[in-house]
Amino acid sequence: MAAFSHLTPLVQALPSTIPFVGPEAIERQRNAKVLARIGANENGFGPAPSVIAAMQAHAGEIWQYNDPENFALKQALGSHLGISPAHIGIGEGIDGILGMIVRLVIGAGETVVTSLGAYPTFNYHVAGFGGRLVTTPYVKDREDLDGLLETAIREKARLVYLANPDNPMGSWWEADDVVSFAKRLPETSLLVLDEAYSETGPASSLPAITALLDLPNVIRTRTFSKAYGLAGARVGYTISTPENASAFDKIRHHFGMNRLATVAALAALKDQAYLRQVIGRIAASRERITTIAAENGLSALPSATNFVAIDTGGDGTRARAIVDGLMQHGVFIRMPGVAPLNRCIRVSTGPDAFIDLFAEALPKVLKTL
Repeated sequence: MAAFSHLTPLVQALPSTIPFVGPEAIERQRNAKVLARIGANENGFGPAPSVIAAMQAHAGEIWQYNDPENFALKQALGSHLGISPAHIGIGEGIDGILGMIVRLVIGAGETVVTSLGAYPTFNYHVAGFGGRLVTTPYVKDREDLDGLLETAIREKARLVYLANPDNPMGSWWEADDVVSFAKRLPETSLLVLDEAYSETGPASSLPAITALLDLPNVIRTRTFSKAYGLAGARVGYTISTPENASAFDKIRHHFGMNRLATVAALAALKDQAYLRQVIGRIAASRERITTIAAENGLSALPSATNFVAIDTGGDGTRARAIVDGLMQHGVFIRMPGVAPLNRCIRVSTGPDAFIDLFAEALPKVLKTL
């Protein structure tokens, strides 16, 4: 049947797209089971046992709405970060938060600057709100701060996106470079500093909270999806000026937060010992993936995230063949979507059992190419 005939012109013009095809869809398409789920940058080590216990203890309360003011979580995050809760906004994961930020500042035809090949869900939201997307290439497999700055100034960008550490390459900039970049941006350009992988990167890459806290044209986004192992719970937050946080509150989904997800986030913040343990396991898994790549004649890129980008020594066609070939062995991975980044495959860290399957399947796939 045809779509409703009175969709907005913008929606009618948009392509039908899914930024990421999930492993569940791949299983349905191929009628094959995913045995090693190491493609979506999820934390396969899972949340802390204390977090699971807290969710179980409060499961009977799921009939209740979550506190629409997210008071407890804001207070806990403020205490954890050493700032006033007035600086914090809460949303349904960074993906949902990015959509709200775009909605805050972008009208039809207004310019947004990002890196060519960077996180595609951000681009998806820009398109959905009618923004004009302008990109600048990666340089040496990381986002180009000078290129982003020059493009933002030239294009009079209303919004600029930077992820540090970066997805999909795992690269990073040192904190001083990021702070300098933010301060050199025009006051009329709002910087979205995506710090989804902040816990897994070197401490030197993470700007101090106070370094950017008072800049009205900076919003930092963070998540419980990665290091805390709560990707399915969808809990994210922003750090900005109180005025920006208040503006965010005007348009967020007041009943959008899941009550048990909030319980999980509160419990996760309390269990910093488990977080440190998991960060160590992620680092060890990165090293193992790097070793496996080298044993197969491939080159792993340095990574500050919970995944490793591996240069396949070819182009996107070769990388795609490896991705598809691994899936035939039940190993789900992904690859960047834009050349020249797409010469790489991207493997998430995870339990030894998953990485064992990757190590076993990779030489078999390479042999067929």
